[in-house]
Amino acid sequence: MKTDEKIYDVTIVGGGPVGLFTAFYAGMRNLSVKIIESLPQLGGRPSVIYPEKYIYDVAAFPKVRAKQLIDNLVEQLGLFEQTFVLEQTIQGYEKLENGVLKLTTDKEIHMTKTLIIAAGLGAFQPRKLSIDNAENFEGKSLHYFINDMSLFKGKKVIVLGGGDSAVDWALMLEPIAESVTIIHRRDKFTAHEHSVEQLKKSSVQIKTPLVPTELLGEDGKLQKVIFKNGETGEFETLESDELVVNYGFTSSLGALNDWGLDMSKISINVSSKMETNLEGIYAVGDVCDYEGKVKLIATGFGEATIAINAAKHYIDPSTRAHVPHSSDMFNGK
Repeated sequence: MKTDEKIYDVTIVGGGPVGLFTAFYAGMRNLSVKIIESLPQLGGRPSVIYPEKYIYDVAAFPKVRAKQLIDNLVEQLGLFEQTFVLEQTIQGYEKLENGVLKLTTDKEIHMTKTLIIAAGLGAFQPRKLSIDNAENFEGKSLHYFINDMSLFKGKKVIVLGGGDSAVDWALMLEPIAESVTIIHRRDKFTAHEHSVEQLKKSSVQIKTPLVPTELLGEDGKLQKVIFKNGETGEFETLESDELVVNYGFTSSLGALNDWGLDMSKISINVSSKMETNLEGIYAVGDVCDYEGKVKLIATGFGEATIAINAAKHYIDPSTRAHVPHSSDMFNGK
């Protein structure tokens, strides 16, 4: 297995918003940093699941699209030298005699003085459509993620699901697509009441309780979807150019569960310094837990600074507790 022999000060597992800001703040403390991300792109869950949705609880932004927030974080991180490793999943770790942590992924071995876990809710995969020929349409006209809304311009779109993501995407696609139909297997939606109220007032066609049974089309291009009514047993065929499936996601911390970390359910318990029970390993963002924890991106940003300062002192105990203000460091530039 390939080994990167360079020993980084900090390695961050997870390239979502909190992981990106953690890497930036590591640069502020003059630490070398590497990010390991399991997805083929940076940004984590927000960039993959809802890049065009607005986020309202990030300080100084009345509202900001998830994609814009990620782009801004990457630009901010560009102030410092950084290393990104994509499409690698963390597996094992070993603490060497010299105190260095040897990290193993599914493809490579990495060396680091400290590790910060910013894995969010863990590696996640969409719950896929259980229809025999669904794979023939995936990535062409069947979508579990939406990265470019312009793809749906002037198209007949069907959205499957009854949760927040399904309703949000249906509403956001409404002014772009020729038509949008949202289909749920139950009569009652599980999305927030306000969103469902907006949906009912929109031009989005709502059909329930229907379950997809067959996809019709050629060369990955969808033409029609056949549904079965869960109450009457009758079948209904709807024309569709694009199919968006929002059946939720499964998340897992994978091999991290076997490291001996002190955990509660799917969260890692940390101290006030974001320290785990394993020396030199910290956790920030949704993956960590402590009394009073609030799982927001804004909270994770604050945790990032705490973890980096703790890691800095762990690497070099002679460092001062006082942290200079960024306005002093960059001289207003």
